[in-house]
Amino acid sequence: MIFGVDVLIVLIVVLGIVLIWRGPKILPKWGETLGRGVKATRKEVSEIQGEVQDAGGAKDDGTPPAG
Repeated sequence: MIFGVDVLIVLIVVLGIVLIWRGPKILPKWGETLGRGVKATRKEVSEIQGEVQDAGGAKDDGTPPAG
C-alpha cells in the first residue's frame, strides 16, 4: 500500500515540475493525445476479444477436448 502512495507522490511532483518547465498551455494537448491513445487501445482490445470469442464459438461443437 505504501508503494502506491509513493508512486502517487512522485507523479504529482513530476507533474508540477513539467507544469513549471513547459507551461500550462502544453498539458491539455498532452492529455488529449494520451486520451486518444487509451481510447484506441481499448477499441483494439475489445475487437480482438470479440474475434477470439467468435472463433472459439465457431469451433466449439460441445464435445470435450481429446486428451
